[in-house]
Amino acid sequence: MLSINEATAERGAWRAVPQGWRQLYGDFDRLGVSVEWHDFKTKRPLDWGLSFHPRSVEFCLNVEGRGAVGDQSQADYVPGSAGYYALTDQPLQASRQAGDHHQFVTLEFSREHLQKQLADCEADLDPQLRAAVFPEKERSIVSTANPMSVEQHNVVATLLEPPVSKLAQSLWYQSKALELMAHFLFTPKDPELFCMRQKRVARDRVARTKELLARDLAQPPTLEILGREVGCSPFYLSRSFSREVGLTIPQYLRKLRMERAAELLRMGHHNVTEAATEVGYASLSHFSKAFCETIGCCPVLYPMAKNVVLDR
Repeated sequence: MLSINEATAERGAWRAVPQGWRQLYGDFDRLGVSVEWHDFKTKRPLDWGLSFHPRSVEFCLNVEGRGAVGDQSQADYVPGSAGYYALTDQPLQASRQAGDHHQFVTLEFSREHLQKQLADCEADLDPQLRAAVFPEKERSIVSTANPMSVEQHNVVATLLEPPVSKLAQSLWYQSKALELMAHFLFTPKDPELFCMRQKRVARDRVARTKELLARDLAQPPTLEILGREVGCSPFYLSRSFSREVGLTIPQYLRKLRMERAAELLRMGHHNVTEAATEVGYASLSHFSKAFCETIGCCPVLYPMAKNVVLDR
């Protein structure tokens, strides 16, 4: 839910297209993070900069429509491009062109939020982004808008279909935000070459994360709780987990859930609805789809399938 201040600011920014923006996750004023989806047409140029918050860093993934951010250091957003911009307390010019169908995702963070989340990997950040998040002297920074990666396109396509469970949505959206930002965060040399101690610590954190996820599949801990439990920022944990396991945390959680559901069905003491509830699914259709994609057959037929082998 939007706070009063944020809702007022957003209504003012998008009053020309009141149905054209939708908050997917977060609350900038309260949490320091906001993930939004925008979809609108406008007959007149739109002052996009009115939606920017002071002392924020915003990432934009532009699916359709043309826009621009900045004045002298202008970044032009064309369809299929992505970039970021960091604000001081001063406004930053931005516009959206008239007549276009605009579709884009924004990930907006307070500097304080990003500093906390990225503290563990500050040295690995792209130099320009590091200057935006950990500035020696605060100044507006506008990155070049570059083509979106295939991975970013794929993540954007899934953003409007979050898990049904409210408990899983926070973890899911945070992971998606990291996936969208990963293209910007780290230098090309970003490193697989950590020292042995760092690699060992990362493996220990991943092992502990797996234990915490397996403990309660119906009500999994949020990414913030996982980070606190293993002793690092959620962003750093998500990155380490994906590198070590080859799956994002939500993907790994779904795999655990489906394997547990398959075990329950094999034992014969649970029907499909009971197995779905046991692993945290309120929607039977969502459970069936996830089960088919993970296990290889629909859950109703699974107990009769003699040759199904779980890919562990």
